[in-house]
Amino acid sequence: IAVDEVRLFNGSPERFNWKIVGKKELYVPYNAYRLHSDKLKYADLIRPGHLNPDALRYELHRVWVVEGTLKDGYRHLYSKRTLYVDEDTWFMLMADNYDSRGELWRTSVVNYFYAYEMNTWQAGVGLYHDLNAGTYLAFNLVNEQPGAYKLNQGKFTERDFGPEAARRMGL
Repeated sequence: IAVDEVRLFNGSPERFNWKIVGKKELYVPYNAYRLHSDKLKYADLIRPGHLNPDALRYELHRVWVVEGTLKDGYRHLYSKRTLYVDEDTWFMLMADNYDSRGELWRTSVVNYFYAYEMNTWQAGVGLYHDLNAGTYLAFNLVNEQPGAYKLNQGKFTERDFGPEAARRMGL
């Protein structure tokens, strides 16, 4: 994936001309609790070409369709990007990315879920599919990491932050 593709689009928007195409209803990844369960092992999830669809969840939602086309004089892997933004949360849920010939090359989704313990939405597994190569990247799979989604439950002190804390963690 491109460095500015994490969570679908991340970085300066200045390389692209952006426009709102409109609003539509689409089935989008939403409330994907099962996908993030510590009861599932990576072997249960990872399949050739895509994740196990039994772990995924989609809902019909209204999304804003936002399109970016590469500005003249700028370079990028993608000549055009289409982002699908949830009308309720304003999070980008899906993206389509086009190559220099204008052909659909990569498509991506982020599987959000509502983290009740934090009273907010949490970005979960990001899936980045390369349609030409037939490959994908599953980003942020943490099912086998103990306590990975135990959110807002720790007692932190100043000692947990800063350079010394990073050194204690081996960073």
